[in-house]
Amino acid sequence: MLKRKEYRFWFCTGSQDLYGDECLSNVAEHSRAIVEKLNESGMLPYEVVWKPILITNELIRKTFNEANMDEDCAGVITWMHTFSPAKSWILGLQEYRKPLLHLHTQFNMEIPYDTIDMDFMNENQSAHGGREFGHIFSRMGLERKVVVGHWSDKAVQGKIASWMRTAVGVIESSHVRVMRVADNMRNVAVTDGDKVEAQIRFGWEVDAYPVNEIAEAVEDVKAGDVNALVEEYYDTYDILTEGRDPEEFRRHVAVQAQIEIGFERFLEEKGYQAIVTHFGDLGSLKQLPGLAIQRLMQKGYGFGAEGDWKTAAMLRIMKIMTEGVKDAKGTSFMEDYTYNLVPGKEGILQAHMLEVCPTIADGPVSIKVQPLTMGDREDPARLVFTAKEGPAIATSLIDLGDRFRLIINTVHCKKTEKPMPKLPVATAFWTPEPSLQTGAQAWILCGGAHHTAFSYDLSAEQMGDWAEAMGIEAIYIDRDTTIRNLKNELRWNDIAYRK
Repeated sequence: MLKRKEYRFWFCTGSQDLYGDECLSNVAEHSRAIVEKLNESGMLPYEVVWKPILITNELIRKTFNEANMDEDCAGVITWMHTFSPAKSWILGLQEYRKPLLHLHTQFNMEIPYDTIDMDFMNENQSAHGGREFGHIFSRMGLERKVVVGHWSDKAVQGKIASWMRTAVGVIESSHVRVMRVADNMRNVAVTDGDKVEAQIRFGWEVDAYPVNEIAEAVEDVKAGDVNALVEEYYDTYDILTEGRDPEEFRRHVAVQAQIEIGFERFLEEKGYQAIVTHFGDLGSLKQLPGLAIQRLMQKGYGFGAEGDWKTAAMLRIMKIMTEGVKDAKGTSFMEDYTYNLVPGKEGILQAHMLEVCPTIADGPVSIKVQPLTMGDREDPARLVFTAKEGPAIATSLIDLGDRFRLIINTVHCKKTEKPMPKLPVATAFWTPEPSLQTGAQAWILCGGAHHTAFSYDLSAEQMGDWAEAMGIEAIYIDRDTTIRNLKNELRWNDIAYRK
């Protein structure tokens, strides 16, 4: 089981010594109070840590380099309480390597009309200092997130919380290691890509292993461990034998239990957080991994089918970003299959041969054993369910040869009009924004893949912020999308992102 790391975020307040020690003392007091209240708010997924007031080039540079070296620090939140000369920040910003949020706020919410004087004006210059701070980022061409509003506002705290999850996704990206079992599906373009450039850009390690090396780890799993996991399956899920002999059915389920244990042990031993498989190269595995992969995704591992290492890595990052979300609805690997084109009922049926994460399930989750034409192995066991209703995002990271592009489509999941009793796989059904026709056309024009990393619990803004932090192109397909504007955006981006 992959475990959540307890990251922290440093709160760095900018000022200068022009107004004396009393002013700096007040700045520190206000800064500490904000940090305390943010931590008490219950809104933030990670702790905020107060740092001494930054007023000199040397201290700013030292603080940012300490943040770089602290493995528990996932980013810095900056606030300019007074006027902080931006030249003092240049060296620190040049050497800083983690996400940064510029919180453009002030300690007081309202102007103190009856008592305001020049001392108050000089001390509380956030409107002034924030602009100076913002200028140096634009001058240096550096990426940052800007959040504006009073720090006590729940909406502002929500934006900070949202950014924290993105920042953790940025930090965790450099720790992602994807294990490829065999290679990509032959002659398929979109699931492949430049693994060296991905490591340069995102920090991902993408390594291939012979399928029989992991198959040996599966074969080494003891019968007692398999039986214990099968019992857990039978206690957890509905068992739908559908006329199959119960003992024969259980033997098929046991194969998936053995694969789950063997794969997870291999991943843990080798230090990988994501895995890809390919139905065309199963070696000595008795079944295409189905239920086993579904369970691994539920535990936080990334996954991509047919060798799709980019989606596997993205899914792992999105799993990390959604950890601890209250009332989470789920995050999964997904694939576009077939359309419903009935006017007023348009949508895309989403599924895969076997591998959809049960975190997105709505209602009962069942185990079925059904034949699978692909893979030339015995009938695999899989978890079957339908997905929850509600808004979500579907993302596709593609390699265009000269750059990566992240496509982010807002979608609306709903139930199909009728049940599909003969379809033995987990499914979702959604309509993309702004409509099926425009959404699908836009996706195709962008070069989007048929595989997606899908989540109910992340926003398009969060994933766009992640892409910007990584220095890659992000394209949004949402309610404001028109094909004319999209084509122009793609043309402009071809110039803007040209190496």
